[in-house]
Amino acid sequence: MRIDRMLAIVVMLLNRERITARELAEKFEVSIRTIYRDLEAVNQAGVPVVSYSGSDGGFGIMENYKIDRQLLTFNDMLAILSALKGVNTTLADQEIDRAIEKISSLVPRERNDELELRYEQLVIDVSPWGFREEDKRKLKELYQAITDGKLVEFTYGNLKGEKTLREAEPMTLLFKGYAWYLLGYCRLREDFRSFKLSRISELTVLDQEFTRRKYSYREFPISKNHNNSPIHLKLRYSPEARPNVEEYFNPENITYQDDGRLIVEVDWPEDEWVYGHILSYGEQVEVLEPEEIREKIRKRVAKLYEVYHNMV
Repeated sequence: MRIDRMLAIVVMLLNRERITARELAEKFEVSIRTIYRDLEAVNQAGVPVVSYSGSDGGFGIMENYKIDRQLLTFNDMLAILSALKGVNTTLADQEIDRAIEKISSLVPRERNDELELRYEQLVIDVSPWGFREEDKRKLKELYQAITDGKLVEFTYGNLKGEKTLREAEPMTLLFKGYAWYLLGYCRLREDFRSFKLSRISELTVLDQEFTRRKYSYREFPISKNHNNSPIHLKLRYSPEARPNVEEYFNPENITYQDDGRLIVEVDWPEDEWVYGHILSYGEQVEVLEPEEIREKIRKRVAKLYEVYHNMV
């Protein structure tokens, strides 16, 4: 659109001493004649565009105007660019790419090297380890469905291996706890639900549009999908597990014992994830309470022993 192009021209001129019409034409893939018309329109809109002749000529904005109209500081632009680039590690969205390009054009040439150095000092990458191309495709399709207000249909598998066909009103993509989630209204369950991206398959964006419901992701707990009420767990970890325990749990949940062991008390909904978490620590963790969870872990360990014992 012409308005978008003119805005981009203005922000470039605000942070460049001067630029030629040819450079602008190549950047926006239009004719030089079109650029001249755009510059004239910008001038008529009240932005004082100045023409410079000679070998180093081109177009610029009156210096005093540039100083008065500098909206973003270098650190402002760095923060925005870092966030946009981080999000686009997974979305690869063209509009975000264009936004990155526009904001990057605001950075004065003499500070480009500094900008690259600052990028290296703070890197944001929201793609989980082992993020598959299939997951990237799903993420991009869901993002477009949210933007367009289109219903989605997919097969969803829970931790028990049960699969159901869902139709949902997609509202938010959330990256939390090393994983991506879709938050939205599930028409099968007739309630708001969260769906882990890795468990979504056979995704289809439908042509049918929906009216967005009143909703805020800040009021939407990931645990909403758990059907079971939270249980109070008391776990005792060995000293060897301390680095992982301190990384995973909040300090207020940890009690340090004199012998180096750690007691963790936490409220979690009872599901397969909880058992998987406990078993992943092997002999480095013991369930102290409640007794029924301790017994279930004991039975699972016994079955695991049978599997490997019979292989000998």
